[in-house]
Amino acid sequence: MNLKPMFSFVPHAWRSPLASLAVALVAILLLYRQTAIGMVTIWYKSETFAHGFVVFPIVLWLIWRKRAELVGLAPRPSPWLLVILAGLALMWLLGDLVAVNSITQLALVAMIVIAVPTVVGIPVATAIAFPLAFAFFAVPVGEFVMPQLMEWTADFTVLALRASGIPVYREGLNFVIPSGNWSVVEACSGVRYLIASLTVGTLFAYLTFQTTRRRVAFMLVALVVPVIANWLRAYMIVMLGHLSGNKIAVGVDHLIYGWVFFGIVILLMFFIGARWTEPEPSAAVPSQGGSPVTVLPHESGRQWLTVLALAFMISWPIGVKQALEPSAASAAPNLTVREPLSPKWQQTEATSLGYAPHFELPSTELNLAFGNDSVRVGMYLAYYRDQDYARKLVSSNNQLVISTDSQWSKVDQGSSRAELDGAAVTFRRIDLRRLPGAASSAPDRLRVWQVYWINGKWTSNDYLAKVYSAVYQLLGRGDDSAALVIYAPLDRTDSADRAFDAFLGANQEAIGEMLRAAAANR
Repeated sequence: MNLKPMFSFVPHAWRSPLASLAVALVAILLLYRQTAIGMVTIWYKSETFAHGFVVFPIVLWLIWRKRAELVGLAPRPSPWLLVILAGLALMWLLGDLVAVNSITQLALVAMIVIAVPTVVGIPVATAIAFPLAFAFFAVPVGEFVMPQLMEWTADFTVLALRASGIPVYREGLNFVIPSGNWSVVEACSGVRYLIASLTVGTLFAYLTFQTTRRRVAFMLVALVVPVIANWLRAYMIVMLGHLSGNKIAVGVDHLIYGWVFFGIVILLMFFIGARWTEPEPSAAVPSQGGSPVTVLPHESGRQWLTVLALAFMISWPIGVKQALEPSAASAAPNLTVREPLSPKWQQTEATSLGYAPHFELPSTELNLAFGNDSVRVGMYLAYYRDQDYARKLVSSNNQLVISTDSQWSKVDQGSSRAELDGAAVTFRRIDLRRLPGAASSAPDRLRVWQVYWINGKWTSNDYLAKVYSAVYQLLGRGDDSAALVIYAPLDRTDSADRAFDAFLGANQEAIGEMLRAAAANR
């Protein structure tokens, strides 16, 4: 079969560079296929990131629009960029060691992008800089802003309701008005609107405007408008429910109203933006088969050598990862509690406080309650070993309380400090309110402290926990980690804080010994 007619539209000087670039991109995708598959899986399962399916087709279309300019450029490799590719491979390795999808997937897309100037040169990559940059919209990242967006939405909604003359009582993300109770949950955060608007708005700005100033200005509008639109949407839904006696906008239909309102706002934004359209400079498309540039014969050899070097520079993390994996399955960790932890603290019924954090698939866990005279303190431990993307300590799915919890609702959050292993440690703190229908034996209010234990290091910072875990794995010490959660009834005198100080002061050594013993038993 003669393939030449199929590629007759490709200038001769570009055939070998395009072939070498294609091989380089295929090599990247094959080596990191699990990361690529994971990214596509998120596109498929999450409505927030479903746009990822069209990102790379759009990138190819945008590059095709630049073909008249590209054929006038000489494709020559830039081997010094292999250093950046090696750094991105290291970034992928560190992200994989701590099972952070956003890091590994960002590293993968960055490797694909940097492979272009590495193989065909910086002038070529400069000419298609926007299409290459647009590829990063394929990375399913952005949900980390959800808590802040939810807080802003609650702030605006409550403020707008009060400005409308409606009395509001608020606790955390929950608020009560005379006609009923409302809550700002994940679906109300507006993160889907934000990501969709930014993606489409960025593409619109590139295609509609020619000056950087106008493009950046419209991208900022695309970033701000969906946030404000979501605030108005939330307020509108509450008002519709309130004015209708909770007959409309209180079920699935409030999501429909929200998307219709968002669609109208975005269309209006694009309509206004189109009034300042800047026409694109005309560019003649070269005749088929033309070869406007001359490439020296040895350039083809340099490109293929660059591809071989590229494959080597990005493959070493795969070998390191395999070397760090245990040769045999580790023993299941065992958390053995010395009863009592301290003579002054007697173990009581574990369910007496009616609370349990939400940690997914720990290697082992325990949830106990202890009493000291009239004070009760609960202690929960979730221990993780041999973590992966499905089960890991630091995850957005692991929460002290989830939004769908039928027993407790979060009303406040912050941080507190206490001593552990002879050092001052910062704990993550939340306050909970018991919901109607919860167990009557549970207290009305609960204060919860949480901290991570990473191979002997204490921290409440998610990012530091990931760093500690990666470092210890590179040092060959494994990934043993745990979450320590303590909780106690809360009253107006903040007795829970005093109970925590007393409990940790008497039992911190025993808790540390229990965790270290579990880590030693591999």
